[in-house]
Amino acid sequence: MIPSTGAIIGYARTSTIEQIAGLEAQVAELEGRGCTKVFAEQVSSIDAARPQLKAALDYLREGDTFVVTRPDRLARGTIDLLDTVDTLTRRGVTVRILSMDLDTSSATGRLVLTVLAGIAQFERSLMLERQRAGVAKAKAEGKYRGRAPTARAKASEVAALKAEGLGVAEIVRRTGISRASAYRILQDSAPSPGSSGSPSR
Repeated sequence: MIPSTGAIIGYARTSTIEQIAGLEAQVAELEGRGCTKVFAEQVSSIDAARPQLKAALDYLREGDTFVVTRPDRLARGTIDLLDTVDTLTRRGVTVRILSMDLDTSSATGRLVLTVLAGIAQFERSLMLERQRAGVAKAKAEGKYRGRAPTARAKASEVAALKAEGLGVAEIVRRTGISRASAYRILQDSAPSPGSSGSPSR
């Protein structure tokens, strides 16, 4: 049983090509670890819409513990994982990932997250370095045409999510754009302040 001052909520996910037995096994494991409510769905991690994950995140309240069996069940990558955990931690929700023995309420769990953040930053630095090298080469060869404005194409979606009262971290998670792009779009559109209240259970 996981010590908690609030509810213990689980989330299980398998891809659409995996066997339903895998989802059932996750649910059983989460219930065995003390989860009193488990949100489950069979959807690919690359799909933008994961309705049961959204429902789980909306359901969580301060003092609750959110449990998943593996990090890839929750997030699409290290940066996405860190962003989600950071958002929940700020809301007073403890996150536990069973396969990593990670618990954000413990000093060890926070240390693991610090290490992951360092790795994510290192990976991003390498990616940006490769991008810059590729752009420089393309320019030298006269082949550079610039990047497609993918973030700008989602401006209306960003504005709509903000109007619903969602914060930047959640908007970034749902749309897949960067924080900088989200802030830039919101600044340009200058939306009216929205309510940040969350629905009651």
